[in-house]
Formats: sequence, structure tokens, C-alpha cells
Amino acid sequence: MATSMGCCSPEGGSRAAPAVPVRRSAAPPEHDEVALPGGEFQMGDAFGEGYPADGETPVHAVRLAPFLIDVTAVTVAMFAHFAEESGHVTGAERDGASAVFGLAVAARRADIVGVDPGAPWWTVVRGADWRHPFGPLSEAEPDHPVVHVSWHDAMAYCEWAGRRLPTEAEWEYAARGGLDGRRFAWGDELTPDGRWRCNIWQGDFPLRNTGADGWLATAPVRAYPPNGYGLHEVSGNVWEWCADWFAADAYATSAHLDPRGPETGWRRVIRGGSYLCHDSYCHRYRVAARSANTPDSASGNCGFRTVRSRS
Repeated sequence: MATSMGCCSPEGGSRAAPAVPVRRSAAPPEHDEVALPGGEFQMGDAFGEGYPADGETPVHAVRLAPFLIDVTAVTVAMFAHFAEESGHVTGAERDGASAVFGLAVAARRADIVGVDPGAPWWTVVRGADWRHPFGPLSEAEPDHPVVHVSWHDAMAYCEWAGRRLPTEAEWEYAARGGLDGRRFAWGDELTPDGRWRCNIWQGDFPLRNTGADGWLATAPVRAYPPNGYGLHEVSGNVWEWCADWFAADAYATSAHLDPRGPETGWRRVIRGGSYLCHDSYCHRYRVAARSANTPDSASGNCGFRTVRSRS
């Protein structure tokens, strides 16, 4: 259960015992994916807009081997297939509670465990998990990204599916869609032609969301146009786990060829921002933006997509 709340996602370890490792599926599911050629790109914040503690600079050249990546985040339907076949139980399920965005809570008062006064938009709700993303009175939509999954849960899915989480460098390369040095996956303007291109907060955070982009919380995958490589929702909607440990100074010592991040750490990288991002406090929906969370944390705004290497 989350014990400390943050502006991006709740941070804190699960109290549950570690999950039993899963075996690879005899018939791994097909993933809708795109093959990327790899090559060199410029990684990092070219605008100097990042938070210093996030370590989005210096901009540096990275060269990647070819790989394949999911077109969308892993959906509820995909995760349900995994859970049914493998018997995997997530940390949030074992804990019996998880963190939900306050305005979206669907639970009886007796199931409200607590609210962090420092970040009152996060409410710990008994019975919130990937099947019930807003509390026990909600049901997950099959075509929405799965949430309330920790890094460990994401890794269990990857083991079962014969896939892996992207490195942070692979994630940014894919998210840019071929646009080096741009603020977003579609260019430098947030709303070109007055149209929303991502699911983030509009209004007065955290009191009122106007829903101008059509959603209060998660949107279905493919709700917004894809980037230049065919990937959907690489900005906003839900944070996505990456393989790397996080360090604020990682870019200063990053390897040029297929960087893998620090060898050790206490938080894993998350990328892409979520439906709670707003430029008044968390403009991490930019394609260069980075954040992190402890690998046993889970919340209602964090999911993942997977990759596999090309032979």
C-alpha cells in the first residue's frame, strides 16, 4: 500500500509478500507492435523546461539497436488474459487497497482508508485494483490501459508473454516518433489547431477538471492520434514503467550505445505522464520528461507497454 503520496503517482512499498514467479505462456499472446529500425537520436530536454531533480539534461546522442514495441499500453483485457492463465495476483490485490484519484473514487465511505494531507487528490481505497480501478464500485473497461500494477507486476506479465519492459532510451526514441528536439510527440504546440492530442488535466488542479479532452481519468487506448511511429498515448493517460533504475545524473554518464541506466537504485523510471498532469505543477507529459517510483508501488495512473528485441 502506498505510504507517501507524490504529485505524479503515489510512492511507497507494498506490504504484501512477493508474488510467486510466473512461467512463460506456452502460447504467448500476440501484441500489436511496430518494428523500429533503431539508430541515433538526441535524448533529453532541448528546451530547458524540466525540473532539475528529474535530470532531463544534458541532451545527448544515443544509438539503439532495432527493436519492436507495443502500439499501445497493455490493456485491461490483455492483463486479464495473463492473470487468468498464470494465476498472478498483483501487489495491490494482496494488499487489499491502492491509491485512487480522489474525484474518481467509486467506493463506500467504509472503504476509504485515508488521504494524504500533503497530496489530497490521492485517496487510498480498500478494494481498488486493476479490476476495480476507482474502487470496489467500479469495473475496469477492457480497452483502457491496465493500472494499479507495480513494476514487479509488469515484469511478471513480461515473463509470461516472452517480452520485456523498454529501456528508458528505447521508450523516448519510440515516443518521439522520429521528431528529435521537439516538445511533444506531434510537435511543439500542446493543442495544434485547437485540438487536444493527449489526456491530461484541464482546469483548476486538483479541484475541477473541465474534461475538455473528453476524459476525467483514463481514456481508452487509441483515443488519440498516433505519433510518427504509430504509437498511441505516449503523452498523458497513464505513466509507463521502464526497465531502468532512476538517477537524476544518469544522462551525464550515459552510454552512447543501448544505455541501460544505473546498475542499482531504489526507484524505477516511469515515462509519459498521466491524466493528472497539468502545467501548473507537473508538466511531465513532454516527451523528454522523466519521473520515477519504487518498484513495488501501484496507483490508478500507472501502467506499462512492452517491447522485444529484433533478432
